Amino acid sequence: MLLRPYTANSNLTNNAGISMKDKHLTYAGSGVDIEKEEVTIKALTKSMSYKREGLGAPLTGIGHYAGLIDFGEYALALATDGVGSKVLIANEMERWNTVGIDCIAMNVNDLLAIGAEPISFVDYLALEKHDEDFASQIGEGLRKGAEISRMTIVGGETATLPDIIKGFDLAGTCLGMVRKENIITGENIQVGDAIVGIPSAGIHSNGYTLVRKIISQSSYSCHDTFPYDDSTTIGDELLIPTRIYMEVLDVIKECDVHGLAHITGSGLLKLKRITEFGFDFYDPIEPNAIFKFLQKEGNVDELEMYRTFNMGMGFVIILPQEQAKKAADMTGGKIVGRITEKGIKVGDLVITE
Repeated sequence: MLLRPYTANSNLTNNAGISMKDKHLTYAGSGVDIEKEEVTIKALTKSMSYKREGLGAPLTGIGHYAGLIDFGEYALALATDGVGSKVLIANEMERWNTVGIDCIAMNVNDLLAIGAEPISFVDYLALEKHDEDFASQIGEGLRKGAEISRMTIVGGETATLPDIIKGFDLAGTCLGMVRKENIITGENIQVGDAIVGIPSAGIHSNGYTLVRKIISQSSYSCHDTFPYDDSTTIGDELLIPTRIYMEVLDVIKECDVHGLAHITGSGLLKLKRITEFGFDFYDPIEPNAIFKFLQKEGNVDELEMYRTFNMGMGFVIILPQEQAKKAADMTGGKIVGRITEKGIKVGDLVITE
């Protein structure tokens, strides 16, 4: 076998003898602190002051979903991302034919969130060692993701790094394009606008550090039957690939879209990236069963769930109230809320003031 699976731990008490059922698991406690991550990003980017002029000059600063550069009548859009620790679930299940879809989806959806159409992709696969069947499965997922996204994979890089990589890591970079006048940054969002939420396929590709922590400290393993659906396993449920929201481009053509958001790591906190206005989710999408399972097994607070996962809503469209139903019908989504002066709320739950 090429890759080391992570091993589920069925021990239900920690070293201090505290029952895991009494302990509230958190993303930060699992090793991913969103606030510290923001500090790191600021430290990383504070010296990135050089800017090209003329053709190729930047059109937006660092911090939106995708970077934009001047290309005449158009802006070229760039996004880069990876699959993250979801690859460890693939290793455990010894099935890698969907993580390529995740890799492409995480990039393409970020381009869509600024109104850009994806046109090409390059991947980066770092390996501990080579295996033909594994590589074939990775390629299968990348091909499927590219087909859904209507774009070409034009190249990539494979690196064998046994001293650094234990297993594999998969990432990529996506190039898109958009007419300058059609760029959507969120600056046109107004109080009273409708929020249309589009369902997710499941966890997508974020929050897996917490997911794995929950599984390891529960009585379950990835190979066990999923309690909410006896036709599948927990691992297969966790490997459902990220939905690619290409239908958003059709909505942009037919509606006056004011803002777009791809709901990924840090959950609804991602919405602060596109506007300083608030969000009132008075009729949220029902979370997928996998979220209910994880919340119960990890004893995770509701607030922590919405600050970590997409909770059943992978993409958001903000537009005038009179166009909201049309956008919902076009995407299979629904009207989930409205724009307010400040804060992010889901029913009575306050995500941020």
